Amino acid sequence: MAVKKRVVRKLSKAADKQKQAKQALAKGNTRKAARKQRSADRKTKKGNAPTRKKSEKNYSESGGMTAKGVRAYRRANPGSKLKTAVTGKVKKGSKDARRRKSFCARMSGVKGPLKKPNGKPTRKALALRKWRC
Repeated sequence: MAVKKRVVRKLSKAADKQKQAKQALAKGNTRKAARKQRSADRKTKKGNAPTRKKSEKNYSESGGMTAKGVRAYRRANPGSKLKTAVTGKVKKGSKDARRRKSFCARMSGVKGPLKKPNGKPTRKALALRKWRC
């Protein structure tokens, strides 16, 4: 039963896309323009999480979000489990120590420079320093 519903949904989505494309062509738009419009529509439907431009106060100069920024994000995205960086001393094998180790392992593998051309540290470098990796 569930498989039939999924197939029906996929078919209806495909039919909707074809319908939109036909309407765009009828108006004189090209397929490329119709695709751009769908992409723009998708971008406007995304969540309203705080960004660096929206709320500079939610980010610290030393890298990462402040406690206030994390609270703002959680308000905007209920059910999220975002936490601030593990910056202090932690017991070996504790939950925070494992979290730090995991973050450092993932973030250290990210490609890219640690300094910008102007000599300032990149956000990657700031994060690694803040988490004491």
